[in-house]
Amino acid sequence: MFGAWIAYTLRRAGHTVTLFDPYGTAHSRASSGGESRIIRCCYGADEIYTRMAQRSLTLWTDFFAATKRPQLFQRTGVLWLTEPDDRHANASRLALRDAKIDFEDLSPAELRRRYPQINAPSHVGAILERNAGALMARQAVQAVVEEFVRIGGIHRQVALQPPQKERTATDILIYACGPWLGKLFPEILSSRLFLTRQEILFFGIPPGDARFQPPQLPVWLDFGTERGMYGFPDLETRGFKLASDRHGPPIDPDTADRLVSAGTAQQMRAYLAERFPALASAPVVDARVCQYENTSNGDFIIDRHPAYENVWLAGGGSGHGFKHGPAIAEYLTGVLSGGSAEQRFSLASKKTVQSRTVF
Repeated sequence: MFGAWIAYTLRRAGHTVTLFDPYGTAHSRASSGGESRIIRCCYGADEIYTRMAQRSLTLWTDFFAATKRPQLFQRTGVLWLTEPDDRHANASRLALRDAKIDFEDLSPAELRRRYPQINAPSHVGAILERNAGALMARQAVQAVVEEFVRIGGIHRQVALQPPQKERTATDILIYACGPWLGKLFPEILSSRLFLTRQEILFFGIPPGDARFQPPQLPVWLDFGTERGMYGFPDLETRGFKLASDRHGPPIDPDTADRLVSAGTAQQMRAYLAERFPALASAPVVDARVCQYENTSNGDFIIDRHPAYENVWLAGGGSGHGFKHGPAIAEYLTGVLSGGSAEQRFSLASKKTVQSRTVF
């Protein structure tokens, strides 16, 4: 998604752009290659990401309207379950108000009344972002690349190579290749990008049961209760999607088998029995393995390569980057035109020990 939106935005700005991709658009190894991704603005005190998500939502919806693909954004709303005195939730409320983003505070009683299919404890409430929802990930990437080519961009499927000084004298090279950045630039990134295996299951909903489809159920996150889980309602009849945001074991994006472990299925069934009891015995109808490419704290990398004047790096999506593709492309296009750079996105700010702060 980073590469697709960067190429598209630069082409729209009048640049001659070639987009290289080793496996093809939205391929199965890519971090952007799944069924769906969340777009939401709740980021606690990290107002920079609240604002970026807000801007990206505008750019996404404008793009889908202009290209007649409105179905690629499902405005389900996003429900964030919260404990009392949750500092992240309280900071999110302030940031959402400051940005004039439409949201609703649900008391525990209102949460249980509105969403009885969620078995939340009596003290758990929620923040509901009404205009947030789900992006249909693979199709969205393909749509952006198709539009990039339609307006004159060049798209080639070739193996990626690190830059060579004699070939970078006139062109600007932007490497926006997610989990492959550490392989291409091991000297600066192998110890600053942490690739983790993330397993996702889709559960079949009961026949004729609309409680797990939008609008009866939004996209939801169960981070505030320290479960670290999130999920999607039944979109495009693919099933109820369930995933853990906790970082999994290391993964190699080229060679890893994409088979979900039996242990993950057991853990997710236990969670369903607790939080969505009507799905406790639901069959697994699909499964996916993708990856996060985490920086030390979850901030992105959008910076110039220290050894090459005209080589740029854009990555470190850290499990939350998909939604921000349009704003990242807009930001980098501005920096290349002489705009100011954000220190949080610099290589220098990335550490070699993980201590996650962005959620």
